[in-house]
Amino acid sequence: MSTTETNSGTAPAQSASALASKNPATGDVISVHAIQSPEEVRAAVERARSAARSWNALGFDGRKQHLLRWVSYLLDHADELSELIHAENGKPVDDAYLELVLAVEHIAWAAKHAKKVLSPKKVAPGLLMANFSAVIEQHPLGVIGVIGPWNYPVYTPMGSIAYALAAGNSVVFKPSEYTTAVGNYLADSFRLANPELREHILTTVNGYGETGAALVTSGVNKIAFTGSTPTGKRIMAAAAESLTPVLLECGGKDAAIVAADADVKAAADAIAFGAMANSGQTCVGVERVYVDKRVSDEFITEIKKIIRDLKPGDAEGASYGPMTMPSQIDIVRSHIEDALEHGGRAVVGGADSVKERYIEPVVIVDADETCSAVVEETFGPTLTIRTVDSADEAIELANASRFGLASTVFSKNHGMEIARRLRAGATSVNSVLGFAAIPALPFGGVGESGIGRIHGEWGLKEFTRPHAIANQRFAIPGMALLSFKRTKMTTSLVKQTMKLLHGRYK
Repeated sequence: MSTTETNSGTAPAQSASALASKNPATGDVISVHAIQSPEEVRAAVERARSAARSWNALGFDGRKQHLLRWVSYLLDHADELSELIHAENGKPVDDAYLELVLAVEHIAWAAKHAKKVLSPKKVAPGLLMANFSAVIEQHPLGVIGVIGPWNYPVYTPMGSIAYALAAGNSVVFKPSEYTTAVGNYLADSFRLANPELREHILTTVNGYGETGAALVTSGVNKIAFTGSTPTGKRIMAAAAESLTPVLLECGGKDAAIVAADADVKAAADAIAFGAMANSGQTCVGVERVYVDKRVSDEFITEIKKIIRDLKPGDAEGASYGPMTMPSQIDIVRSHIEDALEHGGRAVVGGADSVKERYIEPVVIVDADETCSAVVEETFGPTLTIRTVDSADEAIELANASRFGLASTVFSKNHGMEIARRLRAGATSVNSVLGFAAIPALPFGGVGESGIGRIHGEWGLKEFTRPHAIANQRFAIPGMALLSFKRTKMTTSLVKQTMKLLHGRYK
């Protein structure tokens, strides 16, 4: 089983013992990392298990202090990390900094809210058990294995790492083979920010799919994975052998709806960014648009103006960078060609937009809804646009996907109404990606887009197990329900009580 965390394609060429991290814009080697064997992965998990006990013993306040120190360290070294993200992932430095800002927001939220969310909660025992107290406690799982992606190598895995740490777990992190240097920087920065802590609270294991597969079967207490749906299914199958729980954030084919009452210029500006930023390599980015016929011509005109001016490159001022994973280029090319062969018309770019390392922006209108550019995750700087007769038709087409990760709605008066009808884990109204920047909101998909949630209260609870405790405070004479000494009088009293409580619903 391979757990390569790419959305599609294959891993770069590998040697038996080392992984070379490369700049996708130039091919230059950035750093070389030793590949951990399955035995070394298991050893790392055991070290993390020991470290988890001391980390959990610090309590919420102690962990909060160390996590906020980490936030300060990352911000103090933001330029250094942003440059590394730019070099290894390819995105512009300013976009790399924005990714880092969003990540530290989530670390800080998890650190500050873990105590409130996860502290013991008293619940009402009910009339029959009035002599009991009842409490729910949340306990950390132990060691969390995180398998991260390359497209947002800081922000996305942090949605698992930060929340798992705040909940009292240790983490073994397997970064993508395409952004290994960034992943190791994160683990090193946690240690440097907190030199007095014992090691192995947050550690990395490096390698390709085989290393990820070893982590899944290493005895971790939960696996959190971000990547393709096929890989997520293989991880789930392997984890099932030991009943290891999984959290899967998989692919998407995210739709945007532009209603008749939308602010068309604002919609075009936002959707252009949602589709093209990070070379379109965004799991919650916009890949398809359904626009009402009453504003369709205006919208297409506006978005063409914006997108035609976008230029990929590695230099300062570039709109976005190279394709991080070389094999994805062929997939993007095939989707463009398939759309054009099935009725689509390119209004920006076309098949010739696909270059050796970069892909210039492509916008295709009225492609058949069954073509790969509309059905499958493209993960490149492309956009399909279809004109619809109504919001109802737009919603029907947006929901006609096996994926259900994120969505976008532009409407001045009906945004929330449309959003509530969309089959997606998250929706942004009159903006793109707004949910990703709000730490309190849960993030995850439905259907083939995944299982479970990161971020917010739900993200903290994902990395704990609930423990229900019922404590009998005193005995009630003649009311021994859970005893062989129970009398007929007791049973009669219970029957009368039940009728009084629940017998009137007719």
